[in-house]
Amino acid sequence: MTPFRGDVLDDVALLEAGDPGAMLPAVASSAAQVREAAVLAVEAGVASLAADGRPRAVVICGMGGSGIAGDILGGLAGLGSPVPILTHRGYGLPAWVGPVDLVVAVSCSGSTEEPLSALEEAVRRGCRLLVVGRSGSPLDDLGQRGRAVFVPVTQGRQPRASIWALSTPLIVAGHALGLLHAPVDVVEAAAVTLEQVAGRCRPDADSLVNPAKRLALDLDGTLPVVWGASPLTASAAYRFACQLNENAKLPAVWGVLPEADHNQVTAFDGPFAGSKSSQNEDFFADREQDGPDAAQLALVLLRDGEEHPQVARRAEVSAEMARERGVPVVQLLAEGDSALSRLASLVGLADYATTYLALLQGIDPSPVDAITSLKQRIAPPMLAQ
Repeated sequence: MTPFRGDVLDDVALLEAGDPGAMLPAVASSAAQVREAAVLAVEAGVASLAADGRPRAVVICGMGGSGIAGDILGGLAGLGSPVPILTHRGYGLPAWVGPVDLVVAVSCSGSTEEPLSALEEAVRRGCRLLVVGRSGSPLDDLGQRGRAVFVPVTQGRQPRASIWALSTPLIVAGHALGLLHAPVDVVEAAAVTLEQVAGRCRPDADSLVNPAKRLALDLDGTLPVVWGASPLTASAAYRFACQLNENAKLPAVWGVLPEADHNQVTAFDGPFAGSKSSQNEDFFADREQDGPDAAQLALVLLRDGEEHPQVARRAEVSAEMARERGVPVVQLLAEGDSALSRLASLVGLADYATTYLALLQGIDPSPVDAITSLKQRIAPPMLAQ
């Protein structure tokens, strides 16, 4: 059993010293991001996207934290969306996308090559366009060529810490197009929810009462498996896993019920589960790798009040089976009156928890050196200079 390490997370000076990139303050800006981005979206004329009627489909093009903005829109709209919502992560566009479709290009920096490639193709095909990114960037310039509605993103944060600046314009647009219900008061309520999360999870809140610090302690030394139980919590689960990757530099698996019960659940009987039956144990396994410090699975279930009854039953049974096999289980219940507030409550908590988990392990959550190095290695020669 992992010894209590809350004293590490309760030392505010130590947290500040370990967070030179100011990830915690960036996470705390989430409510302000929602409010600012909502105003910028209205000023940009996002509502005008509905002037030509509802598009046949909405295709959101983005990578990393920018791509998750598309998942958030799709998760909020859920099965009730009157048109398909697709998040496209890659170059170009699917062959079927054309002038009757809305293409949304999202890039915090405005220079990510994949959404630039997709936007270039969308301009060529005459698609309806919404662009979210840095003012004066290549994405902005290309969008102007296609007469796109452009919403600027305030800079100074890591893209993954700008998730609400990137996703709120899409939510405002989705409401205008009738894809989801997110009027002004619902958007403001979500900002209030994020403020409440920030208050409970602030650095000077003791780990005994701080839910994000408690969650970080629960996940310390584990290999997290994060499952959603609805379209809404599925998008939160993917976001959670990505934040574990980028903030805590930790591998993580994400899934959504009921599908995860048809494949990922079998890992509860594997070598990373908490207990192993003697008849399945490999006699020739290296016993030094099975010591008390070996990482084991931990199941994180993201729950929502609007789950299919059978999916809710699957979640409970899955948790029960995990515990029987020695896999610790954490269940997080979404809070709020609207889908947007419920999603915000889960994303906000996960953003804080993954940052605290990094700091607990002595890791600076801000840098993503592997991504930076990879981009430099694959950049065309002229761009690499």
